[in-house]
Amino acid sequence: MDHKQPTHFHCFQDDALGISDATELADRIRRGEVSALEVTKAAIARSKQAQIALNGVATESYEWALKHAQTVDPTKSPFAGVPTFIKDNLDVKDLPSGHGSEAVPLRPAEATSPFAEQMLAQGYVCLGKSTLPEFGFNASTEFPNGEATRNPWNLNYSCGASSGGSAAMVAAGVVPIAHANDGGGSIRIPAACCGLIGLKPTRGRVVLNDSAKSVPVDIVSDGVVTRSVRDTAGFLSHAEQYFYNQKLPKVGLVQGPGNKRLRIGLVLDSINGHPTDDETRQTVEKTAKLLERAGHTVELMSVPVADTFPNDFALYWGMLALGMRLKGRQILHPDFDKRKVTSLTKGLDRRTRKQLWRLPGAIWRLKRSWHNYAREMANYDAVLTPVLGHTTPKLGHLSPTVRFDTLFERLNAYSNFTPLANATGAPAISVPIGLTDNNLPISVQFMAKHGGERTLLELAYTLEAEHGFPTLG
Repeated sequence: MDHKQPTHFHCFQDDALGISDATELADRIRRGEVSALEVTKAAIARSKQAQIALNGVATESYEWALKHAQTVDPTKSPFAGVPTFIKDNLDVKDLPSGHGSEAVPLRPAEATSPFAEQMLAQGYVCLGKSTLPEFGFNASTEFPNGEATRNPWNLNYSCGASSGGSAAMVAAGVVPIAHANDGGGSIRIPAACCGLIGLKPTRGRVVLNDSAKSVPVDIVSDGVVTRSVRDTAGFLSHAEQYFYNQKLPKVGLVQGPGNKRLRIGLVLDSINGHPTDDETRQTVEKTAKLLERAGHTVELMSVPVADTFPNDFALYWGMLALGMRLKGRQILHPDFDKRKVTSLTKGLDRRTRKQLWRLPGAIWRLKRSWHNYAREMANYDAVLTPVLGHTTPKLGHLSPTVRFDTLFERLNAYSNFTPLANATGAPAISVPIGLTDNNLPISVQFMAKHGGERTLLELAYTLEAEHGFPTLG
């Protein structure tokens, strides 16, 4: 970036969107203060402005959004007329899904994917598809060719991944809520980098997409990133009205901190051998003290997983890359070109092929991790951890152009707290709690028992009430 250019970007302004979160915006539309069409026009104008600075849109559908906005009935759905983006790894009818990869030819989708249907049923107006790194494998939304998606808090820094485009556009004020999904931290990591609320639901809490049936361990959960706890709570409550998994306790609409005093485990370091940096550690420790002042009990605990977990998850991550290269034509497009995938995908593929003999055992242990986690959580209501092993890096640190061995090691040092919730299927939330010394958001993670989203939302409300969240506008 030119050092003379501003280092941050947002587009909060005095238009139909204002500074409203999704809950307030839907209410304003419902009361007739603004129309869905006015809101959509304002969001499109902001999106065009933000795209130049942030590069968070993979494909726009502005003309469709304007037509749809004219037919919105604000009495028929809870978030009617609220603009949003769907991440570019879920199909939306008539829009291409590029999956962040040059190996995938772009063609219009024939149908909307199950979770996108569930989300859009709440009345959102889709402005298009948001960016992600190739297949969601990286923890920064960067590409071997072309512009990275930038962090609106500082344009020289990563916005996280893989739901980086959604997080950047929400943080910058283009939309108040956007789709995200999480196979190893991809809701929580960009939420942490961009100062947002990012809840990964319990496995099975929302509608499963077709890909869940084709893998031995379903590690991906769909959700949203937002600027307020009540938006995340509202989204989940209404998603539950669309689809309810009877194997899980109902969440309902969570509207504030809970009354129950909780026993919360505290984990400061990952078991993969990479120490947490000082600024992140201090933020988690300060959060623990805040929770104690609110009446909760916080105590150190061991990581509730076997010490083989980091290697097992890394091997499974690589298995997905291997599978994509082998079956990309069947999974994504008949003209999928495996030669065009990034060096990260190729490196993960090669690494896995060398260790294929370990894969059956790794899969068995990852499946067992659900039971191990549930057993360790019997004595706790929640666990407090860092979201990431260190603060947000500059662009380039996690670029797919970095030599594979170096990038792999950097990713292990960075995204080392989030994968546990994916393997175990547990719910987890990223909550922004402050700013780093260089004015970037810094967040903490809470994990709960399976089906414990209510506990997570109540804890997030507690932090929001007791401390407040950093704001960019």
